[in-house]
Amino acid sequence: MKYRRFGRLGWPVSEIGYGMWGLGDWTGSDDDESRAALREFVRLGGTFFDTAWAYGDGHSERLLGEVLREHGYAQPTRLALPLVAASKIPPKNRTWPSKRGMALEDVFPPEHIREYAERTIENLGTDRVDLLQFHVWEDAWAQDARWQRAMLALKDEGLVGGIGVSVNRWEPWNVLETLGTGLVDAVQVIYNVFDQAPEDELFPRCRELGVAVIARVPFDEGTLTGTLTLDSRWPEDDFRQQYFVPENLRESVARADALKALLPAGMTLPELALRFILGNDDVSTVIPGMRKLRHVRANVAASDAGPLGRALQRTLRAHRWDRVPTEWSQ
Repeated sequence: MKYRRFGRLGWPVSEIGYGMWGLGDWTGSDDDESRAALREFVRLGGTFFDTAWAYGDGHSERLLGEVLREHGYAQPTRLALPLVAASKIPPKNRTWPSKRGMALEDVFPPEHIREYAERTIENLGTDRVDLLQFHVWEDAWAQDARWQRAMLALKDEGLVGGIGVSVNRWEPWNVLETLGTGLVDAVQVIYNVFDQAPEDELFPRCRELGVAVIARVPFDEGTLTGTLTLDSRWPEDDFRQQYFVPENLRESVARADALKALLPAGMTLPELALRFILGNDDVSTVIPGMRKLRHVRANVAASDAGPLGRALQRTLRAHRWDRVPTEWSQ
C-alpha cells in the first residue's frame, strides 16, 4: 500500500481507502464477512475509512468502530500512520441529493449538525471523528454562518478533526464558493474514467487551497467492474436497480466493453479503473466499496502496481463521459 498526504490536514492516508456504503444496507451484506474484509484491509496497510450515518442508520459506523478500537484508534498526526475515520451527516429532510432552492434550515440546521456528530461518535465508540462531512451540498449555503459556527464549535471542542463536503453526483462545481470560505478541509466527489469533470475546476481549486480530494464511485456503481450485462438485474430495494434503468444500462455496458479492448494482458477492468484515478496527484485517496476479502486484496494490489503508463492514461481520457443529474441517477 502507498500513502498520500491528506491535504492541509497533513495526515498520511492510504491511497486506497475503504468505502463502507455496502456494509450498511446493501443487498447481500453479511456482518461477519464485512468484519473480515475490514481487518484484512488494515492488515494490508489500509488506513482510511469512509462511512456515513445513513449507511444502515449507523450500522456501518458501528462496524467501523469495532475495527478502530481493535487497532488502537489514535489522533492522526503528520508522522504516524493511524487509522482515519471519516463519516457524514445525513440531510435532515432525508433527500439525496439536495435540490436547488432547498433551505439550509431544512437540510443542515445547527442542532441537527451537532446531533449527528454526537451520534456518529457514539456509534464509533470513540471520543471524536477525524473527518465529518456534509452528505449533500448546495453552494448557495456557502456564506451561511449557521453551518460554519456549528462545525467550528465541534472542531474547537475536539469532537471533529476536519470538515468535509460530499458533492452531489455529477455536480463538481457545486462547492467552489464554499471552498472559498477556507473552512472545508476535504471534498468528496465522483471521479473515475468516465467522470473526469472534477479536473476542470474543482481539482485546481483544491490544489490551490490545500483541500484533500476523496475520489468516490471509482467503478461507476459497477460499470467499471466489467461484470454488467444487458440482462443485469437487482432487487427492487437495491440502489443499482434504480440507477441502471434501461437507457443507462445499455450505454454503460457499451462503454465498459470499449474499455475492455484496451486492457493490457493480465490486467482487470477494476485495476485499470483504480490505477487511472491514482495517476492523478490531486487525489488524496480513492474509496472503492468492498465487502469481500478478494475485493480488498485486489484493490490494494492496484496501489502496489502504481499508476498506469502515460500512453494508456492519455488514451483513457478519450473515454470521458459528461453527464448531468437525472431522476434515475439519484
